[in-house]
Amino acid sequence: MRASDLLHPRPEGLYCPPGDFFVDPVRPVDRALITHGHSDHARSGHRSVLATQQTLDIMGLRYGEDFAGTTQAARLGETIALDDVSVSFHPAGHVLGSAQISVEHQGMRIVASGDYKRRKDATCAPFEPIRCDVFITEATFGLPVFRHPPDTEEIARLLKSAAQFPERSHLVGAYALGKAQRVMRLLRDAGYDRPLYIHGALARLSEYYQSQGIDLGTLEPATVEGGKGDFAGAIVVGPPSAFADRWARRFPDPISCFASGWMRIRQRAKQGGVELPLIISDHADWDELTATIKETGAEEIWVTHGREEALVRWCELEGIAARPLHLVGYEDEGD
Repeated sequence: MRASDLLHPRPEGLYCPPGDFFVDPVRPVDRALITHGHSDHARSGHRSVLATQQTLDIMGLRYGEDFAGTTQAARLGETIALDDVSVSFHPAGHVLGSAQISVEHQGMRIVASGDYKRRKDATCAPFEPIRCDVFITEATFGLPVFRHPPDTEEIARLLKSAAQFPERSHLVGAYALGKAQRVMRLLRDAGYDRPLYIHGALARLSEYYQSQGIDLGTLEPATVEGGKGDFAGAIVVGPPSAFADRWARRFPDPISCFASGWMRIRQRAKQGGVELPLIISDHADWDELTATIKETGAEEIWVTHGREEALVRWCELEGIAARPLHLVGYEDEGD
């Protein structure tokens, strides 16, 4: 059969006709398979949702327990029959609970990666390459300019700055699901054992990570009860949006930091008023994208979510058939 008969784009998202389901649909559908809990992939209002238990838990925390009509948890590596189609979930290394979804029918296997990264990350299971006929890859950082430095080097820069300016607080902007907890864990792994102060928007998800055995150390709410001096020398983690409002002005002469792969672009950091950009990404960089494509052994690559054309061109130069999917409705919540 043709790959496009097994999966193809529709306005709602990627649709599988023989299995009658969608992968990461952006509109409410009868049957949704969800790769991970970021809001551009995991929406509420579906009649039924199939995802890993951790993704289902995260969706419940974000949307409320009635986020879908019914839910089913998929164990990693388990084969599940949906009509005549076999599906299985495999680690994507993006955030806690994230998974690639393998879709197989009549000898054709397509793997939808969702979002993924290849770096070691103590807060989620590592990416598992799956051999397939067609690999659907993201391309958030699908340009050769994007080559992420080692996470340890970026965290060392943050700790060096904190040591140099003990009278100032460091405000680290990090997305609430995945990036924030990863930054916290990287700080702990680097030997930082002081309390970390967190914005209220991070509390429930961070508590959930800790309930799953991921040690983030002592976390304290970033609330000012005494004076600004309470946060002298402190590291405060919060969602990027919080640093643009009155909340950020409660801290003593804060140094603005932002953990994101986009911090590779200096102008973007400058425009955002970021004093200490930290290039820490939950997405694969250019070298990791191209290496992963080769690892899958796929004869055809479908590219989505980002800089599609450059990666398609690279595939063509490598003799691999490729095309952009031009899916809409996916942002960069977890970059």
